[in-house]
Amino acid sequence: MGFTVNALSPVLGAEVIGLDLSSSISDAELSRLNQAWLDHNGVLVVRDQSLTPEQHIAFSKRFGELEQHVVGQFLLKGYPEIYRVSTKVDDDGKPMGNPESGRYWHSDLSYLERPSKASLLYALELPESGGDTMLASMYAAYDALSDTMKGMIEGLTGVHDLYHVNKFFETSGPSAAQAELTPPVEHPVVRTHPETGRKALFINPGFTSRIVELSKSESDALLEFLFAHATKPEFVYRHRWRLHDLLFWDNRCTIHHAVHDFAGSGFRHMHRTTVLGEAAVL
Repeated sequence: MGFTVNALSPVLGAEVIGLDLSSSISDAELSRLNQAWLDHNGVLVVRDQSLTPEQHIAFSKRFGELEQHVVGQFLLKGYPEIYRVSTKVDDDGKPMGNPESGRYWHSDLSYLERPSKASLLYALELPESGGDTMLASMYAAYDALSDTMKGMIEGLTGVHDLYHVNKFFETSGPSAAQAELTPPVEHPVVRTHPETGRKALFINPGFTSRIVELSKSESDALLEFLFAHATKPEFVYRHRWRLHDLLFWDNRCTIHHAVHDFAGSGFRHMHRTTVLGEAAVL
């Protein structure tokens, strides 16, 4: 059907070559693309795109309803579906995106009652070097746990809290008012993916603050173990960006981390759409 899919890592991730998303792709192409996304554990990069905001939004909507990020100052003017991930400033000297954004492991919008299905991040400007994005398979992390640990954590509930992420920021985290718009929610520590039927861990250092059924010391110890386990190198694909890549990941079975190692080597400027998901269930 006119495009090829090449695996990029044994654990997750593939690249798509020869697909032009600036015009509407057929239902058959979309079905094949979605299956490749699922087959490669929720991470695809579509190379060599040239997308206007309208085209980025139109393609993203093929996968579902789009979210509008609560941190509204970083939305693209006229396009509230697009969240700017950027280290640049505008003509008035104001940040175009959060300069510290994503420098911690997280799953986008896991602090919502219906956490996101997918994120689609489009690279408009890149530094000369650095600025990679690491993605970890929460399928692989779950599968590698012992049966005893699986039995212990299934049925546990994690609290996901937007304001919790401020521990990773020096000055530019979400405000208290923004956090009040998205109060803490509870999700199962292990969720079943609605399309593949596979189980995955559903916790992340950015937004998971505690486990409901445990004492604070027990919760802290278990989360520390699970966070370290889930981000072992064998579960991680490190994406080295090319200009005009569209990276498309599944927030239901991955977590990701933006590597901020490019100070002095240029700007990292990207547009992101986020697809609304369903309630997480065991």
